[in-house]
Amino acid sequence: MASTRRELAALIEQGAIPPGQVGQAVALSGLHPSGRAWGLFVDRLLLWLGTLALVFAVMFLVAYNWSEMPRWLRFGLVQVALVAAIAVYCWAEGRGVVKRMVARAALTAATLLLGVLLALFGQVYQTGADPWQLFCIWALLMLPWALVARFDALWVLWLGLLNLSVALYFRTWSGAFGPFFIGDAAALWGLFVLNTSALVVWELGARRWRWLSAGWATCLLALGSGVPVTLLVLAWLFDERSGFSAAALVYPAWLAVLYVVYRYWRADLFMLAGGCLSVIVVVTAWIGRYFMRQGDPGGLLVLAMAVLGMGAMAVIWLKRLHREMSA
Repeated sequence: MASTRRELAALIEQGAIPPGQVGQAVALSGLHPSGRAWGLFVDRLLLWLGTLALVFAVMFLVAYNWSEMPRWLRFGLVQVALVAAIAVYCWAEGRGVVKRMVARAALTAATLLLGVLLALFGQVYQTGADPWQLFCIWALLMLPWALVARFDALWVLWLGLLNLSVALYFRTWSGAFGPFFIGDAAALWGLFVLNTSALVVWELGARRWRWLSAGWATCLLALGSGVPVTLLVLAWLFDERSGFSAAALVYPAWLAVLYVVYRYWRADLFMLAGGCLSVIVVVTAWIGRYFMRQGDPGGLLVLAMAVLGMGAMAVIWLKRLHREMSA
């Protein structure tokens, strides 16, 4: 659809379509969704909203009636719902496009109910486990389902659980990794390594398996890679006690790889725009650090001019790239 929109816009700009016939051309191009497309969208939206509502209804039912429910009833209710979701998946899988969507929703519900069951187990028996262990075990137990389903949203959920596990683990045990990884920096390094590795694997896998080619998933992974490394550089800039940091070497290398991959290997304007935003944030922080040391009120004007200038240059460059990609 994006390609059709670009082609139609190019024809209108070149004057190939008369102004009086633009509306008819847009209608014939199929850019506007039909009634059937709207019906399909509403049907899938209600399916997913209903799935989430049922999962949260089970969770809140147990939580609200905690004192009135015996232990066996709490576990039985969650386990029955979990088995029912798996049964729906087994029934719907391989029965056409519509039933495949039902199967994916059912398996997603089973995955969420698995987390509810693990949380219930930890609350009832007071195992004393660290919070990161809950999310790690949840991710390990749902991994076979993610492998079987071949569903991008389920893999993103799995990676989200791993992100929580890594962040909580490093914040709990960062002292075990020596003076180079202290406090939140350890969690940020862990998230950067995890999400960057996942992004590389996802991009390579998308060349072979079509179901991995969803653009929104790679955008989320890129954010998961770019945000931690940017925060690491900012922390190094504003920490006056720190000397050299590995982020000073990793960050330029990350930017260079991002540019080469998403400029020449697989052109992606979102990724390049994210890199520009990261550079603007880091450079602004570096300039702000200097003027905050000097205590000059005019530094705010310099910061504003720097942000406007870098933003304008980024917009001009991205627009030029957009025209090249659309050609």
